[in-house]
Amino acid sequence: MNKFYFTIVFIMQFWFSSAQNSNSFFGKVIESKTQKPLSFVVVSIQNTNLMQLTKTDGQFSFDDVPSGHLLILVRSQGFKDALYPIEMNQGDKLDLGIIALEEDQTLEQQSSIITLLESDFSDENSSSESTSGLLQSSRDAFLQAAAFNWGQARFRVRGLDSEYSTLMINGVSMNKMYDGRPQWGEWGGLNDALRNQEFTLGTAPSDYAFGGILGTQQINTRASIYRPGSRITFSGTNTNYSWRTMATYASGMYANGWAFVISAGKRWAQEGYFEGTNYDANSFFISIEKKLGQNHSLNLTAIYTPNTRAKNSPNTAEVTALTNVKYNSYWGFQDGKKRNARVKTIEMPTIMLNHYFKINDKTNLNSSATYQFGKIGNSNIDYQNADSPDPSYYRKMPSYFSSLYAKDNGEFSGAFIPDYENAEKSKSLFLAHSQIDWNAIYKANQNPILDSNGIISGYEPKKSKYVLYEDRVEDQTLALNTNLSSQLSDNIFLNAGASFKKLKSHYSQHLLDLLGGLYFDDIDPFYKGTQSQSDLNNPDRQVVVGDTYGYNFNYLATVIEAFTQFKFTYNKVDFYLAQQFSVRDYQREGLYKNGIYETNSFGKSEKVTFEDFGFKGGLNFKISGKQLLAFNTAHMTKAPSLRNTFANSRLNNSLVNDLESENINSADISYVYRSPKLKGRLTTYYSLIKNSTQISFFYAEGIFDNGAGYLNTDAFVSQTLTQLSKKNIGAELSLEYQLSATFKTTFSAGFGEYTYASNPNVTLINDAKASLENTNPLFDFGTASLRNYKQAGMPQRAYSFGLEYRDPKYWWLSANINYLTNTYIDIAAISRTKIFYKNPASGFNFPEATEERAKELLKQEKFDPLMLLNLVGGKSWRVYGKNLGVFASINNVLDVTYKSGGYEQSRNANFRGMNQDFSSGTPSFGNKYFYGYGRTYFVNLYINL
Repeated sequence: MNKFYFTIVFIMQFWFSSAQNSNSFFGKVIESKTQKPLSFVVVSIQNTNLMQLTKTDGQFSFDDVPSGHLLILVRSQGFKDALYPIEMNQGDKLDLGIIALEEDQTLEQQSSIITLLESDFSDENSSSESTSGLLQSSRDAFLQAAAFNWGQARFRVRGLDSEYSTLMINGVSMNKMYDGRPQWGEWGGLNDALRNQEFTLGTAPSDYAFGGILGTQQINTRASIYRPGSRITFSGTNTNYSWRTMATYASGMYANGWAFVISAGKRWAQEGYFEGTNYDANSFFISIEKKLGQNHSLNLTAIYTPNTRAKNSPNTAEVTALTNVKYNSYWGFQDGKKRNARVKTIEMPTIMLNHYFKINDKTNLNSSATYQFGKIGNSNIDYQNADSPDPSYYRKMPSYFSSLYAKDNGEFSGAFIPDYENAEKSKSLFLAHSQIDWNAIYKANQNPILDSNGIISGYEPKKSKYVLYEDRVEDQTLALNTNLSSQLSDNIFLNAGASFKKLKSHYSQHLLDLLGGLYFDDIDPFYKGTQSQSDLNNPDRQVVVGDTYGYNFNYLATVIEAFTQFKFTYNKVDFYLAQQFSVRDYQREGLYKNGIYETNSFGKSEKVTFEDFGFKGGLNFKISGKQLLAFNTAHMTKAPSLRNTFANSRLNNSLVNDLESENINSADISYVYRSPKLKGRLTTYYSLIKNSTQISFFYAEGIFDNGAGYLNTDAFVSQTLTQLSKKNIGAELSLEYQLSATFKTTFSAGFGEYTYASNPNVTLINDAKASLENTNPLFDFGTASLRNYKQAGMPQRAYSFGLEYRDPKYWWLSANINYLTNTYIDIAAISRTKIFYKNPASGFNFPEATEERAKELLKQEKFDPLMLLNLVGGKSWRVYGKNLGVFASINNVLDVTYKSGGYEQSRNANFRGMNQDFSSGTPSFGNKYFYGYGRTYFVNLYINL
């Protein structure tokens, strides 16, 4: 009996002690301007797993919280984070009172982000697609600098291309099967409608996908999560476009269970920053949600953003010196108006149906069906038996005459014989006719009509020598996706997902304009007889506007993916484990029987299948409420994209030899410090990507023996690199310090070393060598000595210092000074193979080819360091209950001229040709460059109703 009473007393004492020592706090979150309560705001205790969402009246409350010094983080989309320190003693019940969140002005800055188009580099390479779009949802100072300040110079976080990220809308991956990259133009101009974003950097866990080693971004368009109200914006700029207008309305959830969001916008320019770059883009968005009881909801999202944008040309130093950095050889005057021959058109509607199922309080299942269709086109001029219409074509430039060397049956004579007279003449002609001559093109396609006196009275059309065509891609993609999230216990969380995606993609050459002529021959004029025919099933076709010609095929692809992720959260340590498995198959279906590849072009190719897996894990060690140590690591394989699977897909069904998946390893470790005044992050990272495949196309001279030494005409070749490895090592530093209530300073630094880590194998396909007996004219050039060369296309070192003033009367101003360096030219792999030293006429090495001179010729160009000053400011007012605001930015205030990218030409891919060209002092085949924007501005006016 005594034991029974003792037990009862002990239990009562423990219960009362627990009750007395129970710690709690509560408060209310409102918007600072309107003083209205904010619902669904995330309130959490730093470095713990305690988190809540505010109720519809803005209230929140926490019970049974630990004692000690705590940091309370209040975060909501569209507002600045609020971080509050509190001291919690045993038995405390703290009233935090009213917490007012301020509008986050960086959302306005997102509207001014300079988007670099993938067409800036070349029609065949979209690797310059800016990764800055991935970073807009991040509030880390380093990532903000990468997005808004360094993006002008094509900075890439961790030196990684966007194909190593995963971008999703409502849990559905939007990365293209063709090249693995998101196509930003398919949802551009919808900044307000696509603001609900979550971003995880590197291989950190995401609730929606396994993700890539660069990061994972989720855009949520569920209608009920938008803040109710209207927003109208009008913008002016001098970058890609001149003007922009947008309008967005969100209804909020009605009592009958309906919610909807609509948004529309337009961007346009007669001419963008570079000459002849007109721009016309429209954007439409709608999201409709219907709540079906307490546990089910359906949401329909539709996105349609048709846009056209003219491209600008890369130029040699010679061309730029004769003109200016804004020069663009792709346009010319026609009837007094500028007409660009190279225009990119995107028209890719997306329809998405999502089902949200709340199974219980701890488990949710979200499923979706997505259908995307439409076309992407890139126009250009095609010509037969005529001169190149490009005004900067190398034979039209002064350097073609000033860099002449004597040749004797292809053998080097050593005599430098520049023709300065014709060089001067070509210079005068170029300056007088530095743009496309559309009138001359039309006249070439017509016969003159003579009157009785022999005077030209008009013109009549004939067979076209020149036409305007479009490389067209017509996609049909069906995607099914499901994602499960469940709290298995107090400390264990599960995320799992599966997806199915099926693609049919039609690739063709589409005739847009006969340019005054009657028809165009569907042949390749470089070949004779049956080899000249594009389609032996329909030979000797005469094509007109609307016809397909040249090449015509389908890509067929299927991808099935599944992932699971377990997250474990404890007081001092959080850790996660995730795994992924995918199966994908590719196939080419030729719709033409090409005359060059008669037996290897028509019908379906063999199907190629890849099975890939991935594992990743990491942990967070909570040193204190202010300090965190995080570690992430991953190992995965990644199938090659469609683009890098078929060696010469336009003409035949041949697969790349020895094709295999990439092998990827990644690791990073971060120290994070966060207090009300100081926020910082220091990260070191490492990634190794092995077994990459890259395909490119170019014209080459003097690398094949045609039986008589050098080729007299250019050979259009397909080059494939296999067994290519890339190593990326670096560190990131992010610091943000609140000097006072109104002044804040930031410092960010990125230090990277991005190199090639292998000597890949180089093979070329020369269509001129194809025959019935040789259906895959493959030439193995051995390995290219690329190891330790630098990866190109971005600064590998970047530094930013910023100072911001934010006035209590809702105006703010900030300045950032940025220093970027270690940007390198994209090197030509074929010039680093043994063929570079070999004379195709004799088969022996060039006698004058010394190692010292070759080292000089093949030294990778490093661009000059760059300093950019950017200014940003804004002001907002509360007028008659409405928010009115203005935002303005000036980038590159000092109007610095700089190279943002470029590549070596592969045309002279042998020692003698390159040595002669560069020794002349005026090379015809010098490096080609892209230039960044000079001083640009962006002004945005908005009103929230």
